[in-house]
Amino acid sequence: MLKGTNRQVIEITQTDCEYFEKVMFFVKPECVNISDGKLRERANLIAGTDNKPPATKLRKKRAVFAAQLAAAAGAGAGVTALIAAILT
Repeated sequence: MLKGTNRQVIEITQTDCEYFEKVMFFVKPECVNISDGKLRERANLIAGTDNKPPATKLRKKRAVFAAQLAAAAGAGAGVTALIAAILT
């Protein structure tokens, strides 16, 4: 439901997505002076993205996961060595 009547809205109907038939963008009041072409271009750019995180974030996640995995393996090896030392 739309409650405001003084809002500029850009509607994208070709989303290239099987789940959504249209996307609506509500333009901020301070940006209504920007040309319609520029707003539509930006809206199409946003609507066309597949929401994948940037490659740098993916690399960082992999590095953190690898560090956590190495720390867990080291902790496991330490506990095993401690138990082996106690039992012998």
